[in-house]
Amino acid sequence: MTSTPLTRRSFLQATVGAIAAGRDVVRAQRPRPNFLIVMTEDITANVHCFGDDYSVTPALDRLAKRGCAYVNAWSHAPVCAPAKTTLWSGMYATATGAEHMRSLTRLPNDVRMFPAYLRDAGYFCSLNGGDDFNLEVPADTFDSFASQIPENVRPTGARGHWRERKAGQPFLAFFDDYSTHESRIRSQSQTNSHFLHDPARVRVPAYHPDTPEVRRDWTQYYDNITTVDRNVQARLDELEADGLVDDTIIFFISDHGAGMPRSKRLPYNSGLNVPILVVVPEKFRHLATKDHLAGGKSTRLIGLVDVAPSILGCAGISVPDFCQGRAFLGPNAATSRSYNFGFRGRMDERGDLIRSVRDKRYVYIRNYYPHRIYGQYIAYMWGTPTTQVWESLYKAGRLHPPQTYFWEAKPPEELYDLRADPDEVHNLASSPRHRLILDRFRRAQARHALETRDVGFLTEAEYQQRATDTKRTPYEVARDPKGYDLERVLGAAELASLGKANSIPALIQGVQSPDSAIRYWSVTGLLIRGSSVVKRGRVAVERALGDPAPSVRIAAAEALGRFGDEPTDLDRAMTVLLTLGNCVETNGYLSIMALNAISALGDKAKPYKARIAALPEVDPKSPARVGREYVKNLLSHFQETL
Repeated sequence: MTSTPLTRRSFLQATVGAIAAGRDVVRAQRPRPNFLIVMTEDITANVHCFGDDYSVTPALDRLAKRGCAYVNAWSHAPVCAPAKTTLWSGMYATATGAEHMRSLTRLPNDVRMFPAYLRDAGYFCSLNGGDDFNLEVPADTFDSFASQIPENVRPTGARGHWRERKAGQPFLAFFDDYSTHESRIRSQSQTNSHFLHDPARVRVPAYHPDTPEVRRDWTQYYDNITTVDRNVQARLDELEADGLVDDTIIFFISDHGAGMPRSKRLPYNSGLNVPILVVVPEKFRHLATKDHLAGGKSTRLIGLVDVAPSILGCAGISVPDFCQGRAFLGPNAATSRSYNFGFRGRMDERGDLIRSVRDKRYVYIRNYYPHRIYGQYIAYMWGTPTTQVWESLYKAGRLHPPQTYFWEAKPPEELYDLRADPDEVHNLASSPRHRLILDRFRRAQARHALETRDVGFLTEAEYQQRATDTKRTPYEVARDPKGYDLERVLGAAELASLGKANSIPALIQGVQSPDSAIRYWSVTGLLIRGSSVVKRGRVAVERALGDPAPSVRIAAAEALGRFGDEPTDLDRAMTVLLTLGNCVETNGYLSIMALNAISALGDKAKPYKARIAALPEVDPKSPARVGREYVKNLLSHFQETL
């Protein structure tokens, strides 16, 4: 046998290979960390160790001395279900069709939530509460699943605790604390005469009226954060009692911003900035980045979507290609991103489409439905005293800007300087000095939508129907460039919503497009511009009233019903909306969309009150909240207000 000569190059390659192999052996021999995630609900970064001096959080203060506070962290979604879905999937909910509240869609069979990969590697994964996802949870995701959501059933014997694992088995344990939820503010604030925090000292943001009700709600909000602080300490005490503190990476996070109106449900910084506090024990210090300093604060831009790749990397597991987050811990931690991204879709029974972007200074808001006011009536949100008194004062004409903005139509674009304007009330979008900044954020938003294949530029009813027709998931629908020409659809949405007068001919022409999504945005663009433009494009609107796509018909019916000037226009529009509003004959998604359009008609719908009341309230075909609760909420509201 003839041997191959050992050249200098091959010697070096062999040596490097041996060193690399040796490192792999060392890495394999290293102990793997446990992961404890403690999530609280509905709080912005109003925690003492994050810089809020009004907040009383001694346990988190002590924890912060061992960990790093990420002060520029975002949730991505300003409401629970899409936010948690983003965390567990490692993908933006806008990419999976899960951006709409309680939509409960599904992933392709070959796409898994990140705990499944931990389980493959020998981890025990438990979930205790916080199971209100917008995606069906694959069966291989958790070992132990203990629900705290009333309508779900706790699996027999499951406690959702790391103590159920085998001896020595590494774990991922998730605990959701409901103490700070929106519902816990209003259930106590107006009757609590023994606040821990002083209502006279609470800071009322510039967009809220300064009333006793508002002060009590904000005070209770802070009291609830202190309650969570005590609960966090109890969980840490369990960890210490089990001798696991030195072996566990700890995350304290919130699902989204404060559970107060204009924070929750809207993707401003106030609705998306969350506390993310991470403790990396000394034995795993090699998994932390240079900016992760014990007792320090990091300005790195991170979000809930980044938790999955960070944990997988720390566990030595390859991150799947579909994951859209960027690790901020572990051997493959990425450099700090330039932007965080947020979104709003349908919130309960009210449709909307908003995208937001922030860097370390500015927040950009893109309103694709500027004709919808911020404060659309949502039955659940109206249970909060602040919402009620705020609306009452507005209707009485007793408010001034910026407290009036919530009850008015939105500008297409918003830009805020967080350094000078932390309450995000001074819109710089029309400022000539900020034109280049605005353009930069516009490009960032468009690039993100295209890169992540944002399916939200199809209406929820449309992509659900496309998924059903093709026997695919919304995630797969979004990744079909022939069926979903996102670049052209996004362009149509931009054209429709920016409101520029010179785009009217293109909108009228777009109603004849072979793509139903472009037809929808073209009609919506005419609707957004109001009476004179709808009249100018009347022929196109009437054509769209008979469109084969239901979403297009709904947009056309709203346009004709609101702005038509012929005697039969309203009746023709209502015939379409009442037909599609019948959730039994159609489905919950279309019914909600049609009923929202009827709501936009205001008093014009009064003659049809009896026919609206006769519509069915329940669609058993759609997910529970969509087909039962949300349709009913809209129909009930009509009976109260028409």
